[in-house]
Amino acid sequence: MKILVTGAAGFIGFHVVRRLLLQGYEVAGLDNINSYYDVRLKFARLNETGISREKIKKGKWIQSDKFQHYKFIQFDLIEGKKLSALFRNERFTHVLNFAAQAGVRYSLENPLSYIHSNIVGFINLLEACRNNPVTHLVYASSSSVYGDDTAVPYKESAQTDHPVSLYAATKKSDELLAYAYGKLFGLPATGIRFFTVYGPWGRPDMAPWLFMSAISKEKPIKIFNKGQMQRDFTFIDDIVEGVIKILPLPPQSVVPHIVYNMGCSSPVQLMDFINVIEKTVGKQSVHEMEEMQPGDVVSTFADTSLLQERFGYKPSTTVETGIKIFYEWFKEFVLT
Repeated sequence: MKILVTGAAGFIGFHVVRRLLLQGYEVAGLDNINSYYDVRLKFARLNETGISREKIKKGKWIQSDKFQHYKFIQFDLIEGKKLSALFRNERFTHVLNFAAQAGVRYSLENPLSYIHSNIVGFINLLEACRNNPVTHLVYASSSSVYGDDTAVPYKESAQTDHPVSLYAATKKSDELLAYAYGKLFGLPATGIRFFTVYGPWGRPDMAPWLFMSAISKEKPIKIFNKGQMQRDFTFIDDIVEGVIKILPLPPQSVVPHIVYNMGCSSPVQLMDFINVIEKTVGKQSVHEMEEMQPGDVVSTFADTSLLQERFGYKPSTTVETGIKIFYEWFKEFVLT
């Protein structure tokens, strides 16, 4: 295998790259290193895989100082012609796409960045995979595609035609585009609907990081919908395990495209989640109760039976264990 991982400086992409490298795969990482959140975190992730900030030059491959079978390029999927040339030259066999403009609330402020990154960038990637055939494209979708009127637990067969955010709409668009490329061109692709991923090296715009930072520093935390929310929090190691299981096994159906839920399948009440962080940090939180925010949903709950049946996927990390691991990292890399 020669595996391209896009979004390699991002949260999930970084962890998947590291696992693949430790298992001895040949990996190429790609990321545009945008400034949606502090780029120092992205460069720190890259540094963990032997890619130093000082050596990075846009559009140029950088060889890892730690892994001889890893190289990285700063590159934007929006550059379609250059991306096709990259594929012709490198001849990737597998592609893991984690490149995207993330964040539900930010999509209300900067919608065009989501169209450029999540739709135009993704179709450029599909074209590159089509014209330089790959064995399997695995791409990140999101639990947000289910909207706010889907019965729980969410099943992959549920209707996903009523997104409540632009971010969700772009992720649903990716699924439709990937299906069309499977139908028209036989491109084997698997979409993964991730459910509230957290853990070391996570995203600073997400609730687990925001809560842990505020509680550690004894600052107030904003609690939306007055705490009447629940999330299917999923620890990063369980996500990586699922991705690695899926990668070598492309769908074999007439239209070689499928979508899986990937979550813990055990939703946690928001206030209970905050209590776990309080116990772990050893401090009480100060609450600022807020109304429901546009684009948010009250509950997420993954039905992962399809993934379990086909790949034996079963997350094993409890919230208590996951938050403890996250906090140990947080103390060392964020609070010091």
